Amino acid sequence: MSSIKNLTGKEIFDLIRDDLQKVETEFCQQSVSSVPAITEIGQYLQEGGGKRLRPALVLLSSRLSGYKGPAAVRLGAVVELIHTATLVQDDVIDGAETRRGRPSTNSRWGNHMSVLAGDWLYMQAFNIAVAERDFRVLDVLISVTQVMVEGELLQLSLLRRLHLTEDEYLELSYRKTACLFSACLRLGAILGRQSEEVEMKLGSYGINLGLAFQLVDDLLDFTSSEEKLGKPIGSDLREGKVTLPLIYLLQRCRREEAEKISRVQEEAGFHSVSFSEVLELIERYGSLQAARDKARDIAEQARNSLEGLPDSAYKDALRSLPDFILERES
Repeated sequence: MSSIKNLTGKEIFDLIRDDLQKVETEFCQQSVSSVPAITEIGQYLQEGGGKRLRPALVLLSSRLSGYKGPAAVRLGAVVELIHTATLVQDDVIDGAETRRGRPSTNSRWGNHMSVLAGDWLYMQAFNIAVAERDFRVLDVLISVTQVMVEGELLQLSLLRRLHLTEDEYLELSYRKTACLFSACLRLGAILGRQSEEVEMKLGSYGINLGLAFQLVDDLLDFTSSEEKLGKPIGSDLREGKVTLPLIYLLQRCRREEAEKISRVQEEAGFHSVSFSEVLELIERYGSLQAARDKARDIAEQARNSLEGLPDSAYKDALRSLPDFILERES
């Protein structure tokens, strides 16, 4: 009978602490260009920190798959470069002024420079990946990058569409977030030369973990604070994004209440309708709790995907990560 150990967030990251530090060093080195502006932006982004969750997933999956070597560190840097590039370009599209409590790149360097820096980061990520000389690695990375770009285009086409369905929201969340989580887990399996079955189990885990992560992100936009998030709360609604708490609200509320949500989106801000009014509606109709319950269900599906994989400290870490995701505050 297998024993399952629940790990804290610190215990999870302590398992791979040394390699995560190597990822940080690799990221810093790979952000250097012969063009000073790119180096300046790259190092500004690296200093901005972040959870480094995606590199952690590559490292945990690699260790679970029996691989411990420098390629996992390099691919950890690759996925963080890709993630960082998406954040830079997201901020340009959204007109964001802050990111992780600091001025966004577009507010410091302008849209043109930021878009080009984002492009450079993408290319640099693939430059590192190509050096691995592994077509399966490249297949995963090319596919996930295409899906993420399609996700950005899809999101733009769905802005201010109040009748978004839950399935459409989950599809968008997969493209924006969960597909990269899944790719991180699959890369670890590929490095460990695991079977297709194991790779798919880990990939499925990554999809569900990523969906839960995105759902919690969307909840925090209503329930957290600007200090914790590093950006203004209510940003999604102001920018015209309809997330799951809003979808649940709009399914339950009266027509005149739905019109308040519509007005916030039309005005691109909380002018004639306050943020507290919107939050009161979401809480009164149980929409926050319904979204939390959905996040828990998806997190449990992530855990279930690990069934049949050999027991280890790294499997315990992956089993414990959904709780870390659900309980995070930023």
